[in-house]
Amino acid sequence: MNKSWSDQLEQVVARWKGKDGSLIMILHEVQNRLGYVPREMSLEIARLLDIPLARIYEVLTFYHYFKLKAPGKHRISVCMGTACYLRGAPDVLEELKDVLNVKEGGTTSDGLFQLDVVRCLGCCGLAPVMMIDDKVFGKVTKSQVTEILSQFGREKDEEAALS
Repeated sequence: MNKSWSDQLEQVVARWKGKDGSLIMILHEVQNRLGYVPREMSLEIARLLDIPLARIYEVLTFYHYFKLKAPGKHRISVCMGTACYLRGAPDVLEELKDVLNVKEGGTTSDGLFQLDVVRCLGCCGLAPVMMIDDKVFGKVTKSQVTEILSQFGREKDEEAALS
């Protein structure tokens, strides 16, 4: 953990220490800033709060919100609400899993994509819907998956790195 993060974490812990729900609030702040709670942060929180590391992991593993691994660069959310489900979202999800070689809730081995299933994205008229980062894709078919992913793929990232 770098010095800057160590200082920030100490400030977060100082703000919450001694208050009801302090551990969960500290973990929320770390998760909100990093997208996950790294082991080194958990160790430092345990030291700063003088609690066992096991207590921190009890909280981290109980609540679905907390992630122990770094999220993918791009978050893919596939809607499985009723309208999307009935209009083909399961096929879109299966195609994503095959193309990306990842399970639901997982991150691709290159760290580029994270695949999540959500209950509703609020776009029922466009079903089936998937969202990548903050961009919504409606009336998605299995055959469109690869083309949609290519908009967020390595080619664009490599071009940006060369610029």
